[in-house]
Amino acid sequence: MTRRKPPGVSPESWVEAQITEAANRGDFDNLPGAGKPLPNLHDPQAWLTAYLRREGLETEALLPEPLRLRREIERLPDTLRTAPTEHAVREAVADLNTRIRTWMRNGQDTHFIVPLVDEDETVTTWHATRPPPPPTPPVPPAKAPWWRRRGKR
Repeated sequence: MTRRKPPGVSPESWVEAQITEAANRGDFDNLPGAGKPLPNLHDPQAWLTAYLRREGLETEALLPEPLRLRREIERLPDTLRTAPTEHAVREAVADLNTRIRTWMRNGQDTHFIVPLVDEDETVTTWHATRPPPPPTPPVPPAKAPWWRRRGKR
C-alpha cells in the first residue's frame, strides 16, 4: 500500500524517493520486455493508433465535429442504399439534420460550412439507386381439405 506524502516534502522528491526504494527492493527486475527496444519509436502516432484499435474506435473519432458531419453527408447515399423503407430514409436524414443544427447552434467553429441534407432529394436518390426487390416466389395452389378429397377416390 502506498504511504501518504509527508507534509513539507515536495511531490517530485517524494515520488523519486519511492521509485528509488522500489528499485532497491528489486520491484523492477524481471519485468516483461526488459532489455527490448520500445516498439514504433519511428512513428510518433503509433500509440494513438494502438489506443484506437484497442478501444475499437475509428480514426474518424479524432476529427472535428464539422468534418465528421461532412464525411457522413458524403457517405449517406451508400449508407441508405440498404434502408428497408422510405420512412427509415427520412428518419436517418432527419437525425443527421438534427445533429447538423445542433452543431450550428453551438457556434464554436465557423471555419467550416456544413449544409443541411435535402430530405426529398435523398429519398429520390434512394429510390433510384436501391436494388430491386427480390422476386416473390409463386404461391402453390391450395389443396382441397381432406373431407373433399376423401370422396374422389
